[in-house]
Amino acid sequence: MIQIQDLTFTYAKGTPLAYKALEGVNLSISRGEFVGIAGQTGSGKSTLVQLIAGLLPVEPGIIQVDGLDPGVKSSHRQLRRKVGMVFQYPEQQLFAETVLEDVSFGPRNLELSEPELRAKRALKLVEMDPEEYADRSPFALSGGQKRRVALAGVLAMEPEILILDEPTAGLDPAGREMLLKLVERLHKEGKTIILISHRMQELAPRVQRMVVLHQGRLFLDGTPQKVFAQREKLKEAALSLPPVTELMHELKARGWPVREDVFSVSDAKTEILRAWRQKC
Repeated sequence: MIQIQDLTFTYAKGTPLAYKALEGVNLSISRGEFVGIAGQTGSGKSTLVQLIAGLLPVEPGIIQVDGLDPGVKSSHRQLRRKVGMVFQYPEQQLFAETVLEDVSFGPRNLELSEPELRAKRALKLVEMDPEEYADRSPFALSGGQKRRVALAGVLAMEPEILILDEPTAGLDPAGREMLLKLVERLHKEGKTIILISHRMQELAPRVQRMVVLHQGRLFLDGTPQKVFAQREKLKEAALSLPPVTELMHELKARGWPVREDVFSVSDAKTEILRAWRQKC
C-alpha cells in the first residue's frame, strides 16, 4: 500500500526561481489497484510519482510504500525492487549493444539472481520472443519495439508496483493500443498500476480509480464514473471528457435516453442502439 500525507514539494527551494509543484496532497493507493492520474502540464503529476519512486527528496509530508520511506536513502535499494517506473519516451534511455544486455542491466545492477533469465521472462511479458530479439541491437528496432524493450527492462526487476508516465506518448494508434493492453494484462496478473496520461480516453475504460491534480493539489478522486460526472470541475482543471463520453452527454441533452457514463466506442454503440429502439 502507498500512503501519502500532507505532501508538499518545491523546486529550487530558497531561490528566486522557487516553484511549488505539490501542496498538501493526501492520497492512499491499495495493493492491486489500477489508478489513473490526470492533470494538465504543471499540475504535479510527474513530481508526485517521482517522489513515490524515491527519485526526489521528500520535503514536508509523509510517504510510505509498503512501510518503506522513499525519503530515506537506506530504503532506496528495496524501493527499486518494489517500484518500477517507466518514464515518458523510455527508449531514449536504451544504451546497451543488445536487447538482452539492456533488459538484464537492472536485475544485474541490483545483484538479483539469474539476471539474463529474468530478462528473457520480461521480454516474453512484453510479447517479444527472446530467441528472435535477445541478440539484436535495440537501436535497430521500431519505435514501438524500443518502447517494449524499455518496459521489459523495468519488468525484469519484478516490481510489485508499476508507474507509467505518459507511456503512449509518440506512439501510433496501433502501438498505443498494444501497450495499453499489455498494461491491463499486467494489472490482471496482480501488479499495482499507476498510469499517468493526459488522454482521458486512455484512462477512462481501463482504470478502477481516477485522481486529478490541479495546480499541485489533489482536485478530484473517485471512480471514472464519479470523476467524469463533474464536467465543470474538469473544465476548471483544463481537462475534457473522453470524446465518446462527450457524445453521450450531448445526446442526453437532446433528449436521448442514454447513459452518460460510457467510455468506449463499443459500449456507446450498444447504448445508442438501445436508446434508438426505445425512442422508436
